[in-house]
Amino acid sequence: MSSAVTRTHELDESPPDDARAPLGPLFWVCVAWLALNVVGAVFANVLPLDNPLYQNYSLVNAGPSLHHWFGTDDLGRDIFSRVVFGSRVSLAVGAGSMLIGFGIGAPLGMLAAYRRGRLDALLSAVMYVALAFPAIVAVIAVLSFWTPRTLVKIILVIGLASTPLVYRVIRAATMSVATRDFVIAAKVQGATDRRILLRELTPNVAPIGISFLLIGVATVVALEGALAFLGLSVNPPTPSWGNMINEARTVMSQNPWLVLFPSAAMCLLLLALNFVGDRLRHHFEVAEVKL
Repeated sequence: MSSAVTRTHELDESPPDDARAPLGPLFWVCVAWLALNVVGAVFANVLPLDNPLYQNYSLVNAGPSLHHWFGTDDLGRDIFSRVVFGSRVSLAVGAGSMLIGFGIGAPLGMLAAYRRGRLDALLSAVMYVALAFPAIVAVIAVLSFWTPRTLVKIILVIGLASTPLVYRVIRAATMSVATRDFVIAAKVQGATDRRILLRELTPNVAPIGISFLLIGVATVVALEGALAFLGLSVNPPTPSWGNMINEARTVMSQNPWLVLFPSAAMCLLLLALNFVGDRLRHHFEVAEVKL
């Protein structure tokens, strides 16, 4: 009888690996592309790239060539170099903001879902009130008045604005896990709340959190582009994909490369982040198997 109970527990809580949705080769292509972007952003200073701020007025609005792979802009600056250096700002805003949002929202969401009661009611009320106000409006309003704008300020504002949404997602994921048999068994055995949160809940909520983190980074990268279009991102001449697209508005007819390449870089990054996040969610989202 005991062996049958043990077998049922294994089927309920630990589905076989072949029950998981396969990641597929395209997943690894997207992972490689993301890794290439991160490496390029981190090591841009040591790569053999032109100075992204150097203005060569003898080579203005030039098309792609062997010396300038993506051409040059209206000030003679190398577009390829500016795309690589610009990924620093976009990735820093995306990753930094979501890390702040998860650093605050995820622990509060897990704690509220696990403890329930007054703590859950209080935290949920605060977060849902914050969610009722459009986050993008709040971000635009704060950045418009909080000058001078720096990269740290942009990351902080967007990170705080993303906290309520992260709280909501992690709270919902934790609530679906907190009532499962292995959590109840840990409570019966006298495990502390800290141990249950760290050893039982966190590993089961982490896959959902990682998937949402990647999709959130993609959303924030697109938001940074929109802010740059409104003149609310980092100040020129600091390159960012959003700034480059914004600067291309006046010379788009003479130099379409200036808007094409940063737009393509942003689009491919967003597609890769969304695809990787979606595949991870499907991979770890395994239906419970019961006898």
